[in-house]
Amino acid sequence: MDELRDLYQTTILDHNKSPRNFGPLEGADRCADGHNPLCGDKLTVCLRLDDSDRIEDVRFEGEGCAISTASASLMTEFVKGKTVDEVKDAFERFHALVTAPADAPVDGSALGKLAVFSGVREFPMRVKCATLAWHTLDAAIEGQQEPARTE
Repeated sequence: MDELRDLYQTTILDHNKSPRNFGPLEGADRCADGHNPLCGDKLTVCLRLDDSDRIEDVRFEGEGCAISTASASLMTEFVKGKTVDEVKDAFERFHALVTAPADAPVDGSALGKLAVFSGVREFPMRVKCATLAWHTLDAAIEGQQEPARTE
């Protein structure tokens, strides 16, 4: 468990300090804004889909805590090249991972590096930080105009 906690901290710090896929996306098909009023995190996720509903490119902008920024960074890496259905499945798996009881066994094998967020389960107030980017991506995919919220 200490190894997972160390990996969690290292990964969060790395992706917070140097977020991947951060900045505007030229030629985006869809964008959505997200806001976590409890933490103050605000972000925008934009994506471009190809003709087969596969995420060709995705980027995010905004400000948030380390967990929120790292989650957005890792999420964008993970979903590039995946279909909308694959992304929706990954969101369900990710949400289940971060909301499971703290003592439940962790199986994040289908989520790759995102599995490090299993550590968020120990801090229920931070679950909204970890899932904001996912809720916002989902809103962008669905073409929602209202800001995604993690309330």
